[in-house]
Amino acid sequence: MNPRTSELPKLAAYTTLRLGGPARRFVSAATSEDLVDAVREADAAGEPVLLLGGGSNLVVGDAGFDGTLVEVATTGYRRDGGIVDVEAGQNWDAFVAGLVEAGLGGLECLSGIPGSVGATPIQNVGAYGCEVAESIVSVELYDRETREVRTLAAADLGFAYRTSVLKGTDSGVVLSVRFEVREDGLSAPIRYAELARTLGVEIGARVPAAEAREAVLKLRRGKGMVLDPADHDTWSAGSFFTNPIVPSAEAEAVLKRITEVVGAEVPQYPADGGVKLSAAWLIERAGFAKGYPGPGNRVSLSTKHTLALTNRGDATTADLLALAREVRDGVHERFGVRLHPEPLLINCVI
Repeated sequence: MNPRTSELPKLAAYTTLRLGGPARRFVSAATSEDLVDAVREADAAGEPVLLLGGGSNLVVGDAGFDGTLVEVATTGYRRDGGIVDVEAGQNWDAFVAGLVEAGLGGLECLSGIPGSVGATPIQNVGAYGCEVAESIVSVELYDRETREVRTLAAADLGFAYRTSVLKGTDSGVVLSVRFEVREDGLSAPIRYAELARTLGVEIGARVPAAEAREAVLKLRRGKGMVLDPADHDTWSAGSFFTNPIVPSAEAEAVLKRITEVVGAEVPQYPADGGVKLSAAWLIERAGFAKGYPGPGNRVSLSTKHTLALTNRGDATTADLLALAREVRDGVHERFGVRLHPEPLLINCVI
């Protein structure tokens, strides 16, 4: 089967933010072979390529994308014992739900995250104390430089907080991901305090995977982090900023400054090479409350969670970026901490 090519409406129809202008060309690839063919064809023609999964981690400029948009429409997964191979275009939460229904654990704390499986290793998707790096065995990808399909083991993916060797480069096109799951039906150890409280267990406990999934979905819904077309608080790209990591050499001075400004203890967490701070905590104490409006009230911080920047229905990408700059610069001016965006910015900057 050949990839399906057609004219593309605005990318707003394909992103969870519902923002973004048109692409020059649109191709839908329903198999890995189609996906490789589509990318090879575009590369041979010198055409820029943008891969589209669930559109949940994209901020696309109002001018759109001057190239070929390739929709990764591959779906399905195969299990052999505790090993599961998943197609890149498979809806992530549907996959997690399927595992839980089959009595398999390990990924339930990542329930409710929008998007596709192929995007998860790129930024080492994580939530509620878990990251996909803990379960990924390997990734099969198409290497656009060598024009070959190859497999990278987890150890070769350079996983770190919300990143991997695949992030920031388009040379590797993820075709499928292999995960190791738990066959005892229990969750991964519960590490996140809020989730532990919701479940009524101690940190480190394991619970039935279905119970952990239900609790995570409850928490995410309360923060507007489960997609709902009727709820503008979910018209977002999820958490817009990553939690900043302050290098060890700077941590003491930065923490002292923040404490002096807010007159309270700063929440902090150990991280490789430094101290991780809560972006949401900093945003709120820099004067940006839930629901803080952007230009013309067309965008705002979510009314449920300050980390989400939302489209209130008739926004432009320029509106969203203006609010993002205001928040980023406000936090930096008040605390000396620079926030960085988590989504991929296409034909736009903040």
